[in-house]
Amino acid sequence: MAKAAASLSGRDILDLDSMTLDEYELVMRTATEMKKIMGRDIKKVPSLRGKSIINLFYENSTRTRTSFELAGKYLGADVVNITAASSSVAKGECLRDTILTVQSMACDAIVMRHPIEGAAAYAAKVAAPVIINAGDGAHAHPTQGLLDMFTIREQGKNFKDLKMVIIGDVLYSRVARTNIAAWTKLGADVHVAGPMTLLPHDIEALGVTVHKRVEEALEGADVVDILRIQLERQQKGLFPTTREYARIFGVNEEKLKLAKPDVTVLHPGPMNRGLEISWEVGYCDNAAIRTEVQNGVAVRMALLFLTLTGGKQIENAN
Repeated sequence: MAKAAASLSGRDILDLDSMTLDEYELVMRTATEMKKIMGRDIKKVPSLRGKSIINLFYENSTRTRTSFELAGKYLGADVVNITAASSSVAKGECLRDTILTVQSMACDAIVMRHPIEGAAAYAAKVAAPVIINAGDGAHAHPTQGLLDMFTIREQGKNFKDLKMVIIGDVLYSRVARTNIAAWTKLGADVHVAGPMTLLPHDIEALGVTVHKRVEEALEGADVVDILRIQLERQQKGLFPTTREYARIFGVNEEKLKLAKPDVTVLHPGPMNRGLEISWEVGYCDNAAIRTEVQNGVAVRMALLFLTLTGGKQIENAN
C-alpha cells in the first residue's frame, strides 16, 4: 500500500514532538516557496483570501506577532491582533471565554501566545478553529523551532550527526525544549551548557549531553543556539551577577573560535547584548540571527497555508 502523503490540513500546531519527519519536510518545502513570494516587489497572493486569523497574545512580542501578521496578510487573509492588556482579559475574562468569544466571530485560525504551559493545548480542546501555538510558558514554541530548522537547512547542513549546541537559560526556554525535541528526532548530536541552576535536573533524559563549561560544549560545534537570559521569568539568585554570567557563560569571539569555522550562530531574540552574546558575535558573518527573522515569516506563511488549505493549491501561491 502506498504511503499517504503528509498533510497538516486542519491540524493544530502545538509542539514539534507530535509532528513527524515527513511533516517537517512538508513545512520546509512549502516555506521555500513562500520565501519566493517575500522576494517579490508585490508580496501578496490570494491563497488565504476569505480566511480570518486572530493573533491572541497574552505576552509581549515583536518578532513572532509581527511575522504572523505579515504571513497572514501576504497570503491574503484578514488578520486581527488582540493583546491581553487591550482586551477583556484586563477586566478579568477567563481564557475559555476569550477563546469562545473569538471563535464566535467565525475566525479560521487562532495564533496564541500565553505564559502558562498547556494553554494552547487547552484552547485546541475547547475551540474549533486551527490553533497555532506561538509560545506557551516554558513548554514549546513550534514555529521558532521550524524557522531554526529552515535556517540551518538553507545553509546546506544536514542534521544527521551534526553537533548542535544550546547555551544558556535552558530551564525557562521553550525554544530550547522545542529544538531539542526536533534536533534529536532528526539525528543530531545535541549538547547543552549553562549554569546548573538554569538546566532542568532531568535534561539528560531528553537525549542531550550536558556540559558545565561552555568551552567544552563549543568544541567542534556545527550550530550554536544562544538563548536569551529570561530575566522576566526568573526568581532572584539563579546566578550571582550578570557580569559573572557574561564572563563564564556568555559567547564571545574568543569562545566561538572553538567551534567549526562555518558554525551557524542562532539566537531567538531579543538579544541581551553583552550578557549571553557579545556585540561582535551578534554581528559576525556566522550569525544567522536576522535570517531567522526573515525565515520566520516564510515558515509561518507555510503553516497558515498548510493548515487552512491543506496545501493542495500551492501552485496558486507561486
